[in-house]
Amino acid sequence: MNTSDVWVLASGNAGKLKEFSALFAPWGITWVPQSELGVPEAEEPFHTFVENALAKARHASRLTGRPALADDSGLCVQALQGAPGVLSARYATLFGLEKSDASNNAKLIENLQGVEDRRAWFVCAMVWVAHADDPTPTIAQKLWFGEVIDQPRGEHGFGYDPHFWVPAHQCTAAEMPKDLKNLHSHRAQATQALLAELQQRLNLVRQG
Repeated sequence: MNTSDVWVLASGNAGKLKEFSALFAPWGITWVPQSELGVPEAEEPFHTFVENALAKARHASRLTGRPALADDSGLCVQALQGAPGVLSARYATLFGLEKSDASNNAKLIENLQGVEDRRAWFVCAMVWVAHADDPTPTIAQKLWFGEVIDQPRGEHGFGYDPHFWVPAHQCTAAEMPKDLKNLHSHRAQATQALLAELQQRLNLVRQG
């Protein structure tokens, strides 16, 4: 296989690796996680999801010499001026608490006490670069709109899912069947948008 057909995933998440491997397999693309190539995690100093995803993708590509994909995601709440935002995974640490889903959710709900406007959206930004200095990175950013509820519901999902109410489906993200979530979530939307862009950019042809 040509090394151009091997792309780097700027993540060590096994679930993401499996998802992207299945999605791109028909086009002959093989993914390798950056950890297998000795690439350390990149810094994420920016205030936007797109900038952080771009930084991670460029970092992985620069150290491997291969095309790379990175994503950055989180929850934004209207009444909190977009917080937790890019700090979603470590929101609680901003208040001196431990880094965990439970602490993040507890602090979010505490900060929304007495607030009527509970509008929120999950964000997923995905960036693919052909090489580290790619002047036209392929970018897909999608939002999944909902509301924050005080009491958690559902046993599926992770992070803020139990508190993210989706009015269109009358359930939380943690209550939503996996197949349905994989159609409507921010990550699902961004993945499909990215694939559509790359099909045009690279003239990808299905194998077999």
